Amino acid sequence: MRPAELGRNAEVAVADYLFAEGFSILSRNVRLGSLELDIVARKGSLVAIVEVRSRRPGALVGAFESVTATKRARLLRAVKRLWRESLSALHGIERVRIDVAAVTFAGGLTRIEYAKGAL
Repeated sequence: MRPAELGRNAEVAVADYLFAEGFSILSRNVRLGSLELDIVARKGSLVAIVEVRSRRPGALVGAFESVTATKRARLLRAVKRLWRESLSALHGIERVRIDVAAVTFAGGLTRIEYAKGAL
């Protein structure tokens, strides 16, 4: 599987996971200039911004470890911009949380590790 396909499959798996957990998916692959957010989901008064990371088995760096300080800073900038441009207009939002989902594909199985409030 090529990296782009791996990433798309991981995002689909995480969106399905979130839906099963009671979230509605507000948007995917949100472009904010040069910044991007993978998934924006809502459950009640909570909006979860989800960074999806995928790795093949045996990768040298794990999915969670691949969220570097630079990536964290970019995510925070993107979330602040999204809040200013659209989320603040949604009614009933009390919390915005940044989560990270690590997806591994191995032997025909999909494994999702989900860290709430990771950043």
